[in-house]
Amino acid sequence: MLVDQARITVKAGDGGNGCVSFRREKFVPRGGPNGGDGGRGGDVVLRVQRNLSTLLHIHNQRLVRAGHGIHGLGSNKTGAGGDDTVVMVPPGTIIRDLETGETLGDLVEDGDELVVAKGGRGGRGNARFSSATNRTPRTAEDGGEGESRELELVLKLLADVGLVGLPNAGKSTLLARLSAARPKVADYPFTTLEPHLGVVQSPFDEFQSLVMADIPGLIEGAHQGAGLGVQFLRHVERCRVFAHLVDLSSEESIGDRVDTIRGELGAYETPLDDRPWVLVGTKTDAVFDRSAAEKELEVAAADHGAPTCTISAVTGDGVRQLLGMLFGLVADDQEMS
Repeated sequence: MLVDQARITVKAGDGGNGCVSFRREKFVPRGGPNGGDGGRGGDVVLRVQRNLSTLLHIHNQRLVRAGHGIHGLGSNKTGAGGDDTVVMVPPGTIIRDLETGETLGDLVEDGDELVVAKGGRGGRGNARFSSATNRTPRTAEDGGEGESRELELVLKLLADVGLVGLPNAGKSTLLARLSAARPKVADYPFTTLEPHLGVVQSPFDEFQSLVMADIPGLIEGAHQGAGLGVQFLRHVERCRVFAHLVDLSSEESIGDRVDTIRGELGAYETPLDDRPWVLVGTKTDAVFDRSAAEKELEVAAADHGAPTCTISAVTGDGVRQLLGMLFGLVADDQEMS
């Protein structure tokens, strides 16, 4: 189950209080103050763990606390610091403060960290206040309070190639053929209800691979919430390249269907129609007049200035050619970035 949003309250640890103490030992008549400082409170830290792909493990974790600092003791003993609490998140997690709306961080790489709540400082003991004019200070500081805030975590999947298109265009079938991912495949629209990721091996180089994302079908008005709407449009934001799939066996105008998806990508809050892409005609094994369909596809591709190819994910026809185009586009984008 893909959980791509979560809200949690984080509370850092409070600092320990400083100690008021005086040295009292035999044969030491003027011992003086020896109260130690309190320990600092622990932080709450978010850290990226590469093998995570969902926020499910923290979806029901409403409160995350860090440890409190220990109070100072006599004999100038400083209290121990509170333990930090580390919460693991998947790559591509954005953290926002719900109260202010501020984006605190965008964690992408494995091992990236963000301190979302800082622990309170430890209070100073009375030994810190000793001076030439105050030899017996009887005051100490209280520890500082740890930060507390309510956070919203939003996951945007990281993928090299995003499969986009209208419902039932063959995206899940293609991903299942090219990778070990097993999205649901059926002959009705909106079969895919959540994005799926798969690792695709290059047929030309055994040491090359890319991550492909199957994005649930988009319809007209998706950028305004129609259909599955913006819930999944955000997952294509981080894709380097798009493969726009069009069902050639459908009787609807190919040009109109291409224009619909391109319009939704361009109208999204972060315009997505400037990414490299290839127009892919699918289901050639089910087309009655293949030459006419391919010609109409070429016209639509020429209108948008995009490369094109035709495939059948069932028989494998054209799949190798498509992979060559996608690996080439991803490599070009990596060189430019």
